[in-house]
Amino acid sequence: MSIQLTESAARRIGKQLQQRGKGLGLRVGVRKSGCSGYAYTMDYADEVGPGEQVFDSHGAKVVVKTEHLPMLDGLTLDFQKQGLNESFKFLNPNVKAECGCGESFAV
Repeated sequence: MSIQLTESAARRIGKQLQQRGKGLGLRVGVRKSGCSGYAYTMDYADEVGPGEQVFDSHGAKVVVKTEHLPMLDGLTLDFQKQGLNESFKFLNPNVKAECGCGESFAV
């Protein structure tokens, strides 16, 4: 099982944690949502809980619940800037279909 960060995503996570003044890394998961089935969730991770795994990439950490790993295995998390817009992008090889609005996906 693996989850990777691009250098851009790792820098962004580090910057956000520095501005926040605390935190171990980024917690990534999934929840049932939308017309395609699942949506990604993101939050700060201040600690690693039971049943969670940590992935380290380019000096930044991603914390994931073990139960979410089958849907996230092989994920690459990128951070992209396009004009005035900037956001994290999920590049997930497990996705079979995505909602037209891009808010949800199916595996």
